[in-house]
Amino acid sequence: MTEPVRELSAEQKAWLEAWEKCMQMVISQITGQPVVFEVAPEAVPGAASDLWYTVVAGGAVRGEMTLRLPSASAVRLAQKFLQETEPSPEEPTAEYKEALEELIRQIAGQAATTLASTAGGEVQFHVAASASPSWSPSGTRSLHTRDEAGTPVTIEIQLSTALTAALQSLSETPAAPPDAQSPAPAASYERLRDVILDVKLRFGSRRMVLRDVLALSAGVVVELDSHVTSPVDLLLDGRMIAQGEVVVVDGKYGLRVTNVIDSGSSS
Repeated sequence: MTEPVRELSAEQKAWLEAWEKCMQMVISQITGQPVVFEVAPEAVPGAASDLWYTVVAGGAVRGEMTLRLPSASAVRLAQKFLQETEPSPEEPTAEYKEALEELIRQIAGQAATTLASTAGGEVQFHVAASASPSWSPSGTRSLHTRDEAGTPVTIEIQLSTALTAALQSLSETPAAPPDAQSPAPAASYERLRDVILDVKLRFGSRRMVLRDVLALSAGVVVELDSHVTSPVDLLLDGRMIAQGEVVVVDGKYGLRVTNVIDSGSSS
């Protein structure tokens, strides 16, 4: 059973509509035919074969969003980008994945230009293939279209809570006169203090080749790159914001913060 799409705020709608228009523009240019997306009233069920791409926003707006594409949609878009006409394979090849990533970069470049005026400054986007996000989306838009052969193409955009908070902050901060001083940080973020953010602990990480991942089974030990005495990272939207020591509080894991990461040095 599919879930209804959560109601979006005005700021989320404006951001997502800008991305939707840029997708239509870029894909239309590539295919040589007008492409129009329709917004699905319900969330699209996920599958293990879905392709995920993380888009990290920087500059005037900071936060993360993801693009999720069903495997068949990813293959179809990659073929359009590569100008291929032969029958589609069932799974996207490495070449198709690279082509799709480049397509999304082109869309992101157009979106950065489009959103700069509403964001009040330069917006930068970094695109990378990824796994499904560790955070829960605060806003989702599922877009559907069909190519000239009637083949369905679906793209789902998810916004992180941090990005939504940044967009809300922009809309609630009035434009200041040129000679006016910037408002105090406490006043700027006072309305955002009750926004719920997902934070996670990271004990370490490790890069693994695909065959080792496929060989995982119960009892296998995966060695991490961190020493047992190394500090544990506290992550917000995948970015490290603090480090500390693991403690146990009432039978639950906790973190005693020993170091807060300066946001300016981690960007």
